[in-house]
Amino acid sequence: MASYIARRKFLATLGGAAAAWPLTARAQHGDRVRHIGVLTGFSENDREAQRRVTAFLGRLRELGWTEGRNVRIDYRWGAGDASRIRAYAAELTSGGRQRISG
Repeated sequence: MASYIARRKFLATLGGAAAAWPLTARAQHGDRVRHIGVLTGFSENDREAQRRVTAFLGRLRELGWTEGRNVRIDYRWGAGDASRIRAYAAELTSGGRQRISG
């Protein structure tokens, strides 16, 4: 009877470790810093934009990403200006090699 209980504990522990493994593996992103470009039509000081950025950063943290540690986020604020948004889109998709002022 004791060996049956020990076996059940072992299998439960093994099953728990197997279930937690994907979560641990997903949070380990290595030493490489990833870059995210965020392009928005809002202005930087818009309340809705700040609410969305806060939610975005919160979800990234839940997934194991920390700004400044394993991810860098470049924000571009279009402020409703279509030509500015197009220029920022070109900048972000070029890998940040060109910098648009404003």
